[in-house]
Amino acid sequence: MSQKKIVVIAGDGIGPEVTHCAQEVLKLIGTQYGHQFQFDHALMGHAAIEATGDPLPSETLEKCSQTDAILLGAVGHPMYDNNPGAKVRPEQGLLKLRKSLELFANIRPIKLFDDLLDSSSLKPEILQGVDILFFRELTSGIYFGAPRERSSNGEEAIDTLRYTKDEVRRIAHKAFKAAMTRRKMVCSVDKANVLESSRLWRETVNEVAETYPEVTLSHMFVDNASMQLIRDPRQFDVVLTGNMFGDILTDEASQIAGSMGMLASASTGTKTSVYEPIHGSAPDIAGKGIANPLAAILSVALMLDLSFGLEAEARQIEQAIDEVLRKGYRTADIAEEGLPEAKLLNTLQMSEQVQQVLKAQMALNS
Repeated sequence: MSQKKIVVIAGDGIGPEVTHCAQEVLKLIGTQYGHQFQFDHALMGHAAIEATGDPLPSETLEKCSQTDAILLGAVGHPMYDNNPGAKVRPEQGLLKLRKSLELFANIRPIKLFDDLLDSSSLKPEILQGVDILFFRELTSGIYFGAPRERSSNGEEAIDTLRYTKDEVRRIAHKAFKAAMTRRKMVCSVDKANVLESSRLWRETVNEVAETYPEVTLSHMFVDNASMQLIRDPRQFDVVLTGNMFGDILTDEASQIAGSMGMLASASTGTKTSVYEPIHGSAPDIAGKGIANPLAAILSVALMLDLSFGLEAEARQIEQAIDEVLRKGYRTADIAEEGLPEAKLLNTLQMSEQVQQVLKAQMALNS
């Protein structure tokens, strides 16, 4: 494989801690397999506002438009959460990046490692064998619809939920193509009994489904889907949904995996892609060295697979994480009660355990 350029946007909160760990794993994989990864760093979010006044500086956008892949930590800071009137916010940088790079498809795998069955709030017998792939539309819907405004007297606010058929078609095709490589089932989640935009969504998904006769399509209202995810998550294979619904449902589904610290995501389009853990900036634990780096490490495994076509390397990272968990090592977010102190690891220690297993695997295969 020729040299690949990766822009690292560490972002805010625990972002720098977990992206550092993920980058170290990538470097190790590159050394082991003879791949060349060139890293560049850029600012976005609160860190960018502090440095430049802009949540997505033009320099960052320029770097991102010319790279092979992007590794993102997280954006967000409590000072903005407590100030609804703030005109400049970290999340504006993330939304602008998605729109500028046309990252219309957010892919979130929900798969539970067997050794974390007891870390979830759900019963193990409900969770065993869960393997869901979410496709969330990412650059339209209520996050981007216009008008989006506050009345002059401050007593009224408007957000617009808008979709076009073309926007639905392109995300639907991605979901159906993925289903063809899995159990060949797509569940499209909407609110078509109430929302006109959801009726257009359902109509368009039905049209796309005709192109994939081997795939079984079902539809589910979002309120029912939120219940079914907890009641019987094994019924789902590929879930296709809009921007707001996907944001909420995938955060709910993180409890299947035991923690947001275990879930990776990819935001893809037609050019470069962004890979990031689904957890936020977690300012309450930032700088304490206790964040779980596994979601960020799983995100670079997704990068290797989806952007670089290095499926074997991606599987090796997943297997290494599985082995570390099987040995009983945990970070605080996935630690069960009574865990021996020697098994409770900080951020760097967990990353080092993964790297040790990768080195041992490579030694066996050499």
